[in-house]
Amino acid sequence: MESVYDVQQLLKKYGTIIYVGDRLADLELMEEELKELYQSQLIDGKDYQMALLIVRHEAQLEREKRMKKDER
Repeated sequence: MESVYDVQQLLKKYGTIIYVGDRLADLELMEEELKELYQSQLIDGKDYQMALLIVRHEAQLEREKRMKKDER
């Protein structure tokens, strides 16, 4: 797993497609869904940790992008 797309494909395997039109909101919902899948023992710890790392990293990049945009 290397990208948000890979995380989306993982979620799709379990019938979850997330798209609300706001990138940051999408990433936050993905994180919540990953937690649910892990707590339900549907995904293993390694996949959970990697997916969470990717989603949180992308969310941080999106927040930084928005801050720069707001500063203009």
